[in-house]
Amino acid sequence: MQFVLVGFSDFPNLQEFLFAVFFIVYIIILIGNFLIIVVSSMDPALKKPMYFFLAHFSSLEICYVSVTIPRILYNIETQNRCISVMSCATQLCFFLIFGTTESLLLAIMAYDRYVAICNPLHYILIINPTKCTHLAVFSWLSGIPVQIGVTCQIFSLHFCSSNKIDHFFCDVTPILKLACGDTSVNELSVYVVVTVVAELPFILVLASYSKIMVTLLRLPTAKGRAKAFSTCSSHLMVVILFYGSGTVTYMRPKSMHSPGTDKLLSLFYTTVTPMFNPLIYSLRNKEVIAALKMLFLKS
Repeated sequence: MQFVLVGFSDFPNLQEFLFAVFFIVYIIILIGNFLIIVVSSMDPALKKPMYFFLAHFSSLEICYVSVTIPRILYNIETQNRCISVMSCATQLCFFLIFGTTESLLLAIMAYDRYVAICNPLHYILIINPTKCTHLAVFSWLSGIPVQIGVTCQIFSLHFCSSNKIDHFFCDVTPILKLACGDTSVNELSVYVVVTVVAELPFILVLASYSKIMVTLLRLPTAKGRAKAFSTCSSHLMVVILFYGSGTVTYMRPKSMHSPGTDKLLSLFYTTVTPMFNPLIYSLRNKEVIAALKMLFLKS
């Protein structure tokens, strides 16, 4: 009737430190993304497709980390690591849905930058308000039926070997390890879904940034190239960290998984990249910084 999330119980002397770290990271993510949402909606200078997608991305990040970090904090604070099967299934389902949305939004944002830099004269026609809305709705909704199906398929299995999930949240791989019998069909369905919702968007992101890099090399001034490369390389680094850690986690065979490695990789796409995203995508942006200054001066 319930599972036990082992989490970070292997480090009993570090529980207070871990609680403080996750709490600070969670607050940073919430404040950073909330400020982006506020300035994007209030400042007329930011009424552009880029910031429209960025506001959606910030809203998503708040939802995404709120699926896992509050549960981690609760488990560490209370030392009560039990979670009901329904709560575990709900956490996994929302995590997969928001993860799919993030993957698609990152690809859409990369495509937006590709059109803006490589085809600026047609940018307004290609990335118009109607298309922006359609793309945003698609990214939020397309993963729902797929990931509900994946979750139902996983939790229709019988669990008999143990009820201890050697992870800090309910994730696909550690749950499949507890299932009785052959799970090859479930593993195959996970590979197919990850390929469609993560690998294909990742290829689109890499293609967009490669085109962007080629265009940037043609800029007439070295200063302009250096500035553009600095911004794009930061974006690309975070994108590769998110997609890369997720790909290694979900695309490896079941026999190659180890709890320690899985937890470390999961920290990257559940905590590290969401913490850096506000800084990388906006707080290094002069328009956003100017909007933030105006916001604080008014208050």
